[in-house]
Amino acid sequence: MAANPDRERLLAVASEVLDGVSGRFVAGHGAPRSVDKGRNDFATDLDLELERRISGELAERTGIAVHGEEFGGPSASSGTVWLLDPIDGTVNYSAGLPTAGILLSLVEDGEPVLGLTWMPLIGHRFSAVVDGPLLFNGEPRKRLEPQRLEDHMIAVGSFDVDSRGRVPGRTRLSVITELSRRVARLRMHGSTGIDLAYTASGALGGAVVFGHHPWDNAAGVALVRAAGGIATDFEGRPWRIGSGSVLAAAPGIHDEISDILRSVRTESRSEGESQ
Repeated sequence: MAANPDRERLLAVASEVLDGVSGRFVAGHGAPRSVDKGRNDFATDLDLELERRISGELAERTGIAVHGEEFGGPSASSGTVWLLDPIDGTVNYSAGLPTAGILLSLVEDGEPVLGLTWMPLIGHRFSAVVDGPLLFNGEPRKRLEPQRLEDHMIAVGSFDVDSRGRVPGRTRLSVITELSRRVARLRMHGSTGIDLAYTASGALGGAVVFGHHPWDNAAGVALVRAAGGIATDFEGRPWRIGSGSVLAAAPGIHDEISDILRSVRTESRSEGESQ
C-alpha cells in the first residue's frame, strides 16, 4: 500500500514533539502523587505539565486538536484528533520503576491511523503509520509472522479479583488462569502502552488489555497493526474508539487467545445462569 505523505509528515512532527519532552520525562522520574483520580489511581504534577506542553505544541504545529487523559478534549469517535497519555504507567513512574512511557496516537473517525510509544527512561521509541512498517528508534522492523501461543510470553493487565468493572475481577482471573496453562510465561507490566508496543515488536506474543480507555489503547493498536499483528476487542471485533477491551497479538496467537476468551465467557454465562 502506498505511503500517505500527510500521515508521514504528522508522524515526523509528533516524533519531534515527544523527543522534545523526553528529557523532562526522565528528570521528573519518581514524581509524587498529587491528583487523586479514584481508587488506586492518581496523576502527578508532571502528568499535567507534560500534557499541557505536548498538547500545545501539537495543536500549534499541526492544527489538530488534542484529547488528553488529564484535561480531555474533543470526542475521538469522529473527525481527526490526537489522543495523548502523557505518562502511561503513572504508578510505576511515581514509584521509580522504568516501565512507563508517553502514548500518542492520531485517530480518524474512531480509527487509529498512527501511533507513538516513547519510553524515555530506557531509550526505546516505537512509531508507525498504521500501514507500516513499525519503526523502532527510527529503524523499520520485520512484520510479524504466524506464531504459536506456547512459544511466547503474553502480557496481561493488572486486576483486583474483587472488582466489578466492565471485565469483573473474577473473569480476569479466569482468563489469566487459562492463559497460564498454555503460554511460555505471563507478564504483568502495569503499562498498557508497553504491553502493546512490545507485542508489535515481537518481544511479546500478545497482550490482553482489560481496560477501555482510548488514550491507553489507540497508540498500541496502531503499532500492532503496522507490524502485521491483529488488534480486536475480546469479542473479535476490530478495535476502535469505544471498544471495551483489547486483544492484540501476532497472527496465529490471536486465534488461540480468542478461543480462550470465548471459553471463559461461555463458562461465566453458564455459572450466572445456574445461580
